[in-house]
Amino acid sequence: MPTTIRLSPDTEQRLDQLARATGRSKAFYLRQLVEDNLDDLEDVYLAEERLERLRAGKSSRISAAEVWGDLDD
Repeated sequence: MPTTIRLSPDTEQRLDQLARATGRSKAFYLRQLVEDNLDDLEDVYLAEERLERLRAGKSSRISAAEVWGDLDD
């Protein structure tokens, strides 16, 4: 799926230099960055969403003692 992104001139220049120095395409490195970091981005955004729901009273929490207690069963 074709996707377009805008990079700062500094980032674009660094990406160009890396691509030239290694003989790989800029698309290769952009794809690698997305694939390597998408899990982390999902974790962060999902955790932030969960925290917002908790603070808004739309979600509940359980204590560590309850978690550990449930594991003993």
